[in-house]
Amino acid sequence: MDRQISDRNILDAFCEEFCAIIDKYCQYIVVSGFLAIASGRTRGTEDIDMIIERISRDKFEALFRELEYHNFLCMQSASFVEAYDYLTENLSLRFTKKDKPVPEMEVKFAKDLLDTYQLRQRIKLPLTGLKVWFSNVNINIAFKEELLKSPKDMEDARHLRIVFKEMVDEHEIKEVKKMIRELRL
Repeated sequence: MDRQISDRNILDAFCEEFCAIIDKYCQYIVVSGFLAIASGRTRGTEDIDMIIERISRDKFEALFRELEYHNFLCMQSASFVEAYDYLTENLSLRFTKKDKPVPEMEVKFAKDLLDTYQLRQRIKLPLTGLKVWFSNVNINIAFKEELLKSPKDMEDARHLRIVFKEMVDEHEIKEVKKMIRELRL
């Protein structure tokens, strides 16, 4: 069964609704493949990846309750306590809309200096037409070329280099790749 969604309208609406809720409680960034898709690369995906700053359990409870109120369901647990424990153990949570298994928002806490750096460098990209915070283009390129490296990721990086050529900073990409090697490899 193909679980990928290629309809940009569905992905965009899902992402914007979810991000609008998250933005009330903490800083976040959308990372990885969705930036390439949102900037015009044609390919399907089943999930959108998000990193959020570490927040207290009380703040997470309020966030979790609001997500539930807006019909977002956590696939791992209906208990905010269990869901919070997942995040604190550096595991991700997956949220979907009620009765819709895709798309999913995969959410994780910032886990190291590299994630904190990404959150500090977050950016809104008018070209995407979305009012959401993304990890900056150079960081996305560095992750795809240095860590992820699948054919799909390499094509995403190539696409980002073309579409955002005026924003590409080879020095920053090189520095982020160095951080990836030190912290993740």
